[in-house]
Amino acid sequence: MPVIFKRFIAMIVQHVDKASWQMLSLVTFAHMGLTWIALYAANETALLGLNTFVYYYIVTTSTVGYGDFSASSELGRWVVALWQIPFGLALFGIILGKVGQLATFWIRRAMTGNKDFSHMTDHIIIFGWHSVRTKKMIDYILADTKRKARRILLVVTDEMEHPFLHYPEVDFAKLMTFTDDSELTRVALMSADKVIIDGKDDDQTFTTALKISPMVKPTCHISAHFEDESKVSLLLMHCRNVECSSSKSAEILVRSMQDPGSSRVQEELLSTLHGDTQFCLEVPEGVATFSFGDVFQKFKAQYNAIVLGVAHDLSASDMDLNPPLDYRIQSGDILHYIAPERVLVTEVDWTKLASN
Repeated sequence: MPVIFKRFIAMIVQHVDKASWQMLSLVTFAHMGLTWIALYAANETALLGLNTFVYYYIVTTSTVGYGDFSASSELGRWVVALWQIPFGLALFGIILGKVGQLATFWIRRAMTGNKDFSHMTDHIIIFGWHSVRTKKMIDYILADTKRKARRILLVVTDEMEHPFLHYPEVDFAKLMTFTDDSELTRVALMSADKVIIDGKDDDQTFTTALKISPMVKPTCHISAHFEDESKVSLLLMHCRNVECSSSKSAEILVRSMQDPGSSRVQEELLSTLHGDTQFCLEVPEGVATFSFGDVFQKFKAQYNAIVLGVAHDLSASDMDLNPPLDYRIQSGDILHYIAPERVLVTEVDWTKLASN
């Protein structure tokens, strides 16, 4: 037997054993074709038109049987009873089983974090899982009603299933490690717009930040949380596009002791769930310079917002907090302010602001 023929037979057997979609499609069309020929031979002319036959075939073979179309001749009824329904019903059962299996596979993949997200763009990636803190972060993100509608992708290395299936905005990916190039490609790191790194410990956060810092697009902002402040200064020596935060419990306790209510102010500034919150806004390109006094007065009058300071990069490594009123602000500067809700760039009349 020729080698090519053996390979062909083996391929056919493989498709049959797996009940592949190719084999099911081929068998279904063959069954439809032979049914049409048999009905033609039985002179069932009312059933032979293309649209009518496809409708009749599906309704009859699936045994739904509305009765508006049926075989009228004796031979046609034998064809339906002995050929069309028995073999067709078996095919329909296999196809429905395959569809159910496929649906289960996709749902299972979403739950276990094995889906491919390489097609995503401008999304938020959260690296790391903490049972309480991660939920709070997602709630805070979603509570910002005027935020850009970015998808949130939770990325973990823990053995777990999707913890936020009830959040339609949140996807889930499980990786072996946060530092593997192929796995970072699967979560579309290079297309992400925002990244939060909150690892199991400071070592995981540090290595993840060090790995992904040169991989993200220039406009992507990375935030990393540390317990040990010594790692913050070390990371900033190598990664200028990472904004680091660390636990400030000691500072907050002292401020609360010296100035009662300070901790409450901190809580209000950080939470989007209630009260006024701290936001930032980048001055768009092409805007003429204007003074801090102008923007302070107009933001308070128009948006009930208080401008706190001006930064010159996304990480706010160079920030002027509460500058003098004649301080000049220009395109690319970042305004940090507190307000009841976010002020969008498109909501500000920059021409009037810069004309003063």
